[in-house]
Amino acid sequence: MLHLVLESRLQAAVASLFPGLSLDSIRVRPASDSKFGDYQSNALMALARERKMNPRQLATDVVAKMEVADLCEPVEIAGPGFLNFRLRPGALESVLRTALLGEHLFFAPTSVEKRRTVVIDYSSPNVAKPMHVGHIRSTILGESLTRVLRLLGHQVVTDNHIGDWGTQFGMLLFGWKTMLDAAALEADPIGELERIYKAVNAACKEQPETLEKARAELVKLQAGDAENLGIWKEMIRLSQVQFDTIYGRLGVKFDHTLGESFYNPWLPDVVSQLTGSGIARESEGAVAVFSDGTLPPKEDPFLISRDGEWVANPALIRKSDGAFNYATTDLATLDYRIRTWAPSEIIYVTDGRQQLHFRQVFNAFHRWQSKAAASVRLTHAWFGSILGEDGKPFKTRSGDTVKLADLLDEAEERALRVVVDKRPDLDSATQREIARKIGLGAVKYQDLLPNRQSDYVFSWDKMLALTGNTAVYVQYQCTRAGKVIRDAGITPGTWSSGPALCLEAPVELALARHLLNFGLSLEAVADECRPNLLCNYLYELASAYSRFYDSCPVLKAEEPSRTTRLALCELTARVLRQGLDCLGIEAPETM
Repeated sequence: MLHLVLESRLQAAVASLFPGLSLDSIRVRPASDSKFGDYQSNALMALARERKMNPRQLATDVVAKMEVADLCEPVEIAGPGFLNFRLRPGALESVLRTALLGEHLFFAPTSVEKRRTVVIDYSSPNVAKPMHVGHIRSTILGESLTRVLRLLGHQVVTDNHIGDWGTQFGMLLFGWKTMLDAAALEADPIGELERIYKAVNAACKEQPETLEKARAELVKLQAGDAENLGIWKEMIRLSQVQFDTIYGRLGVKFDHTLGESFYNPWLPDVVSQLTGSGIARESEGAVAVFSDGTLPPKEDPFLISRDGEWVANPALIRKSDGAFNYATTDLATLDYRIRTWAPSEIIYVTDGRQQLHFRQVFNAFHRWQSKAAASVRLTHAWFGSILGEDGKPFKTRSGDTVKLADLLDEAEERALRVVVDKRPDLDSATQREIARKIGLGAVKYQDLLPNRQSDYVFSWDKMLALTGNTAVYVQYQCTRAGKVIRDAGITPGTWSSGPALCLEAPVELALARHLLNFGLSLEAVADECRPNLLCNYLYELASAYSRFYDSCPVLKAEEPSRTTRLALCELTARVLRQGLDCLGIEAPETM
C-alpha cells in the first residue's frame, strides 16, 4: 500500500518538472536488499538517458520536489540515480492499524477504469478417459490465476474446453456396441470406456475392417444419427461425473464447459472465410494457413528452418478427407469468446508442447479478424512437464500414466500418516480432515512453486516436508498465528477501536514490512501469470513470522508490545490464509 503512495508522490514530483510527461514508467518497487531500504526506484535513470541529462542531478531535482517526510526517512540517492526509501515505523503502524480495521489487506482493488474481463481456458480433459497427472498443472495453474484476478477486482470467465469430439468417438461407439460390459460400466464407467477404447484402437491397427467400422460409426455420429448421438451424450454425462468429482476435491469450479463439439456448426464457415480472404489455401487436397511474409522468418510460426533454408510450416484447418482439426476449432472458439464476452484478454493454460499451435492460431486469427484481435490480448501461459525422480516423465511403477484420482488419494494417505504420527491425541475424523487439507495442499503447492515454464521433479518427501518452502510449512505458520489469536481471546470486534501500535523490535519491523508487499505479489501474479511468485512471497512471510514468534513473547508481553504483537499475528494469519486461498489451498485451524 505505502509503495503506491510513494509512487504517486514520485510521479507528482516528476510531473512538476516535466508537465505532460507519461508517468507509466515511474514506478516504486520493493528494495532488492534490505540494506538499501524498503523501496527503490530506478525510473529516473531511464528518464535522464532519454533526455540526455545527468541522472544524479535529475534525481536531486526530483527529490527536492517530493514530500515524503511523513512516510519515510530522507530519500537516499544512490549510484547514478537510484532512489532508496526507508519507511518510518509510524507509517508502518498506520497501515497495520487500517488493515486491522478491515479497510484493506495490503492490496488495493483495481480501479474501475483498469478492471479487465479475462477469459481463462484451463484443465480441458478428454471425455471417456480418466483424468491423469498431466491435467494437474493446467487445472491448478488456471484456478490460481482465476482466484488472484478475481480478488483484484477483475471479471473472470472460466471455460473448460473439454475434448468431446473427434476420431476417438468412432472407436468408442463401435466398442460400446460390440464389447461393452454393462456391469463394469456400472461399477467404473471411465475405466470401462478406457478399456473398450484401447481394445478397439488396437484392433484398428491390425484389422482394416474394424477401422472401417469405427469410421462408419463416426460418420453416423457426425450426420446426427439418433442412436449414436444418444450414446455419445451418455459418454459425456458419465465423464462429467468423473470431472465433477475430481474438481470437487480440488475446489475448482467453471463458469462454462463448452467442449469442442459446441463449435462444430461454425467450422465450415471459418474455413470458408479464411480461404475467401486468402489467408488459407488448398494444398494437396487439404486446406491450410501459410505465411503471409510479414514477419521475420525467425518470428514466423508458419516457417521452419530446414537444411539451412526457411520452408513452409502450414497450419491445417481442414484435412484432405474433409475433417476439421484443433486449429479450426480454436479459431472458432476465439471468435465466439470475443463476440460473447468481449474480453480484454484470453489466457490459455496448456503445456509447452502446444506453443507452436497457439502461435499459429493467434497469428491466423489476427490476420482473419484484425479489428477484433486488436481489442484483446491473447496469452499462452504454458508450462513444463512433471518428472519422476529418475528425471523421466512421471509414471507409475508399471510405466502407466498416473491417474489424478489415485494421485490425490495417495497424497491424503501419506499426509494422514504424518498427522497420526504428530497428533495422536486427535480423533480420527479430525486427523483425516487435516490430512485432506495438507495432502491436497501439498500437491497444489508443489505444482505451483516452480517457474511454470520449468519441468519439475515430483517428490512425495519434499512435498510433505514440515520445513522448507512447502505448503505444509506455510499452513503450519498460518495455524500457529491463528492459535495465538484464539488463545488471547481475540475476536473481530477486538480491533474495532483501531489500537495504538508500537513497532520496536527488528523482527517486528521486518514482519510488518513484509506484510505490506502482499499486494505487489498479487499484481505480479496477475501480470505475469506466475503463481510461483505468490508461493515465494507466502514462504518468506511464513519465515518472517517464525523468526518473530521465536524471538518475541506475545501473550506474556507488556503493553504496548502485547497488542502490537497480537496485531502482527492477526494480520499474518489473515494474509497467509488469503494467499493460500488464492492458490486453492485450505488453511487448517489445527495441525
